[in-house]
This record gives sequence, C-alpha cells and structure tokens, in this order.
Amino acid sequence: MPIYYCGELIGMRRVDFFVEEKIMIELKAVTNLVDVYLAQAFNYLEASGIEIGLLINFGANSSQFKRLHSKKNIRQFPDNP
Repeated sequence: MPIYYCGELIGMRRVDFFVEEKIMIELKAVTNLVDVYLAQAFNYLEASGIEIGLLINFGANSSQFKRLHSKKNIRQFPDNP
C-alpha cells in the first residue's frame, strides 16, 4: 500500500489482508495486544480509505480481536426521498 504525504510517495506499507476491498485485517502473534498495535491498525485504515478493520491476535492463550471503525472514512450518502 503506497503512503503519500502532500501528494508525494514517501513509502510503502503492507496490510495482512483486505477482504473484498471492504475490510482490513491485521494479524498479530504477541502475548498481549497493546496500544501501539491498535494505533498501527488505525493508521492502516486511514491510509487505505477502508472504514472497517479487524485486529486479530493469535499469540495469547486465547485469541483476541478488536473491531476497528474509522469515522474519518465514512462515505456520506444523500438521504433517499
């Protein structure tokens, strides 16, 4: 995924999965999810323009997940008459 700043390409990032270009999935294998992983996943959401994401951790004793929702990327639809 290309990352732009002021219209210039400044780097590349790689999201683990996109599901039908509607859901971003970021996988981790750590003992516990910490804020830095959550911030990374939110940054990926914003950079990709996707509204919904999942942060899934398989490294703990039981699987952990967070559902992410980017308010910045909500598409506005006109009201139906």
